[in-house]
Amino acid sequence: MKFILKLVLNAIAVIILAEILPGAFVSNYVSALVVAIIIAVLNAVVKPVLVILTLPVTIITLGLFLLIINAAIILMADYFVSGFSVQGWFWALIFSVLLSVFQSILHSVLLKDKS
Repeated sequence: MKFILKLVLNAIAVIILAEILPGAFVSNYVSALVVAIIIAVLNAVVKPVLVILTLPVTIITLGLFLLIINAAIILMADYFVSGFSVQGWFWALIFSVLLSVFQSILHSVLLKDKS
């Protein structure tokens, strides 16, 4: 149940970011939910592989290369979901940073309510 609630909160964050950012677009609520699911799957499967493959670059840049990996995950979600689009690397980078901020805020509120 908690996983489904996190997916719904992530979908809400995707909708809010698509409204705020001019370089991002979500067509409807179902697309936002699918984007949240795809991002969760990509973060679970693809991101660990990318982190291991780019470990030397990540160490040299003191972890800043992880922002590029997160932007790549957003662009992969753009490729897989037809109702979601991001216009290039810059907007994907901004979207991924703001999505991380929104997720941490929403998940901290979720954990605060459980206590």
